[in-house]
Amino acid sequence: MSEEDLDIDLDDLQRRMDGAMAALRTEFASLRTGRASAAMLEPVMVEAYGQRTPINQVGTINVPEPRMVTINVWDKSMVGKVEKAIRESGLGINPQLNGTIIMLPIPELNEERRRELTRVAAQYAEHARVAIRNVRRDGMDQLKKAKAAGMSEDEQKIWSDEIQELTDKAIAAVDKALETKQEEIMQV
Repeated sequence: MSEEDLDIDLDDLQRRMDGAMAALRTEFASLRTGRASAAMLEPVMVEAYGQRTPINQVGTINVPEPRMVTINVWDKSMVGKVEKAIRESGLGINPQLNGTIIMLPIPELNEERRRELTRVAAQYAEHARVAIRNVRRDGMDQLKKAKAAGMSEDEQKIWSDEIQELTDKAIAAVDKALETKQEEIMQV
C-alpha cells in the first residue's frame, strides 16, 4: 500500500458536511416567518408539461412588499396549475388571481403556528445532524480500511480526532442556525 492509500480525504468529508448545511439553509428559507420571501416557494412543484417542475421555472417570483409575494406566470394555461400547487403545498397561503399574476398575501402568524414552525425547523436541523453523522461514519469506515492496510495506531488516532473535530464544528453550525431560525420565527 502506498502512503496515499492510507490518507483520509478530509476535504471530501468537509465538502459533504457543508452540503448538509447548505441543504438545511434551503429548508430553513422555505419556512414562513411572517415575512414574504421568494425562497418560501422553492419546495413547491407544479405539474407542468407532463412533469413536476419547480415553480420558479413557470413564472417570475417577486416580493413587491413585506407581506406580499407575486408570481407572474409566463404561460396563461399554467395559472390554474400553479394556483393549485400553492394551495396543496401546505404553506397556509391563499392565492389570489389577477390575470396571469398570482398574488400571495402573507398572513400574520399566530402563536400556535409559530410554535409548529419551530418544531418543523428542529426536524430539519435533526435531518442535517443525521447527514453529518453519516459523513462522519463514512470517514471512520475509511479509517478502519486504512488501519487494515497498515496505518499505525497513532496515525489512526490523529485522523479520528480530525474527523471528530470536523463533525463537532458542523453540528455546532447546525445548532446555531436552528437557534437563529427559531428566534426569527418567534419574533412578532
